[in-house]
Amino acid sequence: MRILLAEDEKSMSKALTVILEKNNYSVDPVFDGEEALRYLRTGDYDAAILDIMMPGLDGISVLKEIRKNGSLMPVLLLTAKSGIDDKVEGLDSGANDYLTKPFDSKELLARLRAMTRVNTVQADSVLRFGNVTLDRTSCDLTGPSGTVKLSGKEYQMMELMMKDPGVLFSAERFMDKIWGIDSDADISVVWTFLSYLRKKLSSVGADISIKASRGQGYRLEEDKR
Repeated sequence: MRILLAEDEKSMSKALTVILEKNNYSVDPVFDGEEALRYLRTGDYDAAILDIMMPGLDGISVLKEIRKNGSLMPVLLLTAKSGIDDKVEGLDSGANDYLTKPFDSKELLARLRAMTRVNTVQADSVLRFGNVTLDRTSCDLTGPSGTVKLSGKEYQMMELMMKDPGVLFSAERFMDKIWGIDSDADISVVWTFLSYLRKKLSSVGADISIKASRGQGYRLEEDKR
């Protein structure tokens, strides 16, 4: 799941990014409202975390702008303000939730899970395709021959494909969705991680596999008997 994090305090942004990535989210951190709006207009995000007090353009203005343009993406507002009127303004502007600083990382993660759950095709914590399951809580991939734990990037790629089996994902889409639009990583990293996933699917006795369509991309398919 890909998250835009707009927080102008660099130390806070770095800490939140570490927390989110350790919990298998892909994070694009930005540091002002105008940059946040640009990323939201050009990127493909599952949710956004917006600090209200940002230079250039505040979080509520960013929120109002994306809602005006029809975006239904889940948005969590962060702020040092705890007054009822501030919360009401944020929620009335289209926020899905509101978190007051300081907060515990467990609460942030719980609120993020709650607000994105309604937008998830499969609300269950386990994705299933063929004889394989992917546990979204533990990142375990399980088949008839056993269970393996996926790394963060492996999990994100497998989750994308298992949510939409049969759908083609280009290498560029994997890069944009998981590594981010400003990533310095070479596109060959996608092929490397697909190779890892193929080996892990084989190790658990999966009856599904990652198929390549030349010049188009990759899809998850059930193997023909």
